Amino acid sequence: MINFLTIASAVGVLGLTNVAATPLSDILDEMEADNTTEELVQEIQEQEIVADKEPRWVCEGCNENERVTLAFFQDYGITDKYALATLMGNIRQESMFVTNICEGGARVIYHHCHSGGYGLIQWTTSGRYRGLGHHARQIGGDPSSLKTQLSYLVTEREWKAAEPKFKNPGQPIGYYMQGAYRWLGWGIHGNRTHYSNQYVNHLTQG
Repeated sequence: MINFLTIASAVGVLGLTNVAATPLSDILDEMEADNTTEELVQEIQEQEIVADKEPRWVCEGCNENERVTLAFFQDYGITDKYALATLMGNIRQESMFVTNICEGGARVIYHHCHSGGYGLIQWTTSGRYRGLGHHARQIGGDPSSLKTQLSYLVTEREWKAAEPKFKNPGQPIGYYMQGAYRWLGWGIHGNRTHYSNQYVNHLTQG
């Protein structure tokens, strides 16, 4: 609501000549616009404060690659504890979070892995493996690095097909594991569920 005492002060500041030249309606519109802008700025600041206070999942006892990966998925919009634990458990099964690992255990740079899977999620088919190299060239990154592999991971169509499941909160590990299979298409289930349950116990809100 506009305070007419404030208007009177504004009129005084403007001076009699300006008041005569400027319609009162224009002065009112300008003051109301200023008030609206201030209210909008305040609302945005309040929203930012709420966003800053939103709890984050942290992984107790995890190594640096695990912590960076966990933060990456949260920044990408996946916030459910069980969804995050499932993603982490599957990556652990694939590579133990070693980004330069070639299937069979050899630790080599991207171009020296000539058979089997490579990297964080063991990219195996020629299309997905070459896609990693192409993505690295596009962004000027190292295909053997965690940063490049994470950024590539979320561009793949296999990930895009599974992503809605991971962004659907409140589900059990079995539900998210369906998304993980669609994403990775593994041949051996191995310890995926076991690892995922372990991460459930390691993830705490910080």
